[in-house]
Amino acid sequence: MEFLTLIQVFDSTIRLSTPLLLACLAGLFSERAGIFDIGLEGKMLMAAFFSAAVASLTGSVWLGLLAGIAASMVLAGLHGLASITFRGNQLISGVAINFLAAGMTVLIAQDWFKQGGRTPSLFGQGRFPGLEFPGAIGPADAEATGRPVSDLIAETNVVLQVYSDLISGHSILVYLAFLAVPATWWVLFRTRFGLRLRAVGENPAAVDTSGVSVVGLRYAAVAICGLLCGIAGAYLATALQAGFVKDMTAGRGFIALAALIFAKWRPWHAMWACLLFGFLQAVALRYQNIDIGGVVIPVQVMDALPYILTVVILAGFVGKAIPPRAGGEPYVKER
Repeated sequence: MEFLTLIQVFDSTIRLSTPLLLACLAGLFSERAGIFDIGLEGKMLMAAFFSAAVASLTGSVWLGLLAGIAASMVLAGLHGLASITFRGNQLISGVAINFLAAGMTVLIAQDWFKQGGRTPSLFGQGRFPGLEFPGAIGPADAEATGRPVSDLIAETNVVLQVYSDLISGHSILVYLAFLAVPATWWVLFRTRFGLRLRAVGENPAAVDTSGVSVVGLRYAAVAICGLLCGIAGAYLATALQAGFVKDMTAGRGFIALAALIFAKWRPWHAMWACLLFGFLQAVALRYQNIDIGGVVIPVQVMDALPYILTVVILAGFVGKAIPPRAGGEPYVKER
């Protein structure tokens, strides 16, 4: 494999792992507070639809992003209402959100746009553009020279190749997702709010005894989860792709949950787990048939690898992963 090809695979890895990372961090906040949320998929899907729909109707990707976040937070509020206020089963609530999003997005899309459950293709101000850093080779250089960007990058040194093709050129949401990793670590492990949030997931009765609202903290965690899922869904529809299509999340919410378990509910480990899943997807997209020792591996096997890895992780082959002790259990205040 040539070095430039390897960089392009890593570039695709970053782009494909971004929605996984955002969803994984969303689940991290929620589950650290004791609220299991398998509705990440549904929130991402709803956010993807409304961000693409609003961006298409208004021509503004930023309004689309706000619409996607709002849609995701509405579903997060429903999940919080069912699992915190009414003390319902958190898993059933998450499944209901997934079914609700899968049906409503196609129904509304067909009613609004009459394109078989899709939104119109986004272009111009309706999509997040790539940010070109100073000194990086980009579309402007290609237009000035009349040559493809890949050819210009291939003629430069290794450092400039990495800078131009791997670091520069991503949308703002990609950089936001990776900056969210240290921010999440700092909030959870270096702030009073994070200490209380983690305590709520381990021993909510002790937190309640100290005079801190368990319900308030859990709703805050669910709201942060909705915010991050909204950004993840908007990224799918307005940056990674150019519009909404039916079930475009394609199981990413469940892969994010598997990455969260793989990372044992730690932010930095979650980033590496998501990059691993993104790398497998990037390899599958880049190489249709891989020849290993004369044996050709079909592309279908490569496409299935992230999902196979998800099953392996959930089957418990990553070692002992202990969730928060109060996770999945509604808190009932003693009187």
